[in-house]
Amino acid sequence: MVALLLVNFVLMAFDARDKTTGQRVVRAWSQTAADFVQSPVTTVTSGIANYFYSISSLRSAQSENDILKQRVQELEVELKQKEDLASENARLRTILNLAEQNKYKVLTARIIGRDPSVWFDSAHLNRGGLDGVTLYMPVVTDGGLVGRITAVSPLTSQVDLITRSTSGVGAVVGQIGDSNALGVVSGTSKKDLLEMRYVPGNVDVQVGQTVFTTGQDGIFPAGLKIGEIVNVVSGSATTPHVIEIRPAARLDTMQEVGILLYQPGDKPGFDKALPNAVKQK
Repeated sequence: MVALLLVNFVLMAFDARDKTTGQRVVRAWSQTAADFVQSPVTTVTSGIANYFYSISSLRSAQSENDILKQRVQELEVELKQKEDLASENARLRTILNLAEQNKYKVLTARIIGRDPSVWFDSAHLNRGGLDGVTLYMPVVTDGGLVGRITAVSPLTSQVDLITRSTSGVGAVVGQIGDSNALGVVSGTSKKDLLEMRYVPGNVDVQVGQTVFTTGQDGIFPAGLKIGEIVNVVSGSATTPHVIEIRPAARLDTMQEVGILLYQPGDKPGFDKALPNAVKQK
């Protein structure tokens, strides 16, 4: 009897419906119970899924960031190459302009090495005998005189810079014909300075004046710019001036130069007779 009553109660409860929605009450209770269990499970599984998704997204973002960094570096290299090429073209144009303004032919050359044993007082060029280069040819930049060729191979050559202590250049303060300040310019122990000697102490010389080659030495043609006077140790009627000159050419940073295809001819008699002329063997 009790069992029948219990079965009847279960059937009635199962068939019972909500008056408002008409939904079985048992179904609502079962959904509530399921939600009670399912909600925490869903939260945990969703958190785990989001965690792994975040890791995947982070790896993807890091990979994209690495790709972007590499691309930025590539663009920076390309930009630097273009800037270097533009700068090189500008330097070569100035040397070619020098060739147009000069009565001597100019062969452009690139510096491919420097000699550290003499503290950069010589440099190696990518032009040699096959290009028409010979010993003692002058080397210049758009700024001024660099030096002279002292060694030649078929494909390369060496230039000794005017800052070398053994160098010697016949020079004049101011323009030839307008100045009696004749002397000899040579290198010093100071790598950014030249020294001019044998200028008579009674000749007026001022800081800021420009010094040019005279052509007396039989190596360099007349009229090449050597540099600017930065200091004068004044002499007297019996003692010559000692003049310090800053080279016009930027010897420490130059990358391209011009080789003057110049062969000196016979010097006029009055040049040979100058007491301060540099004699070359």
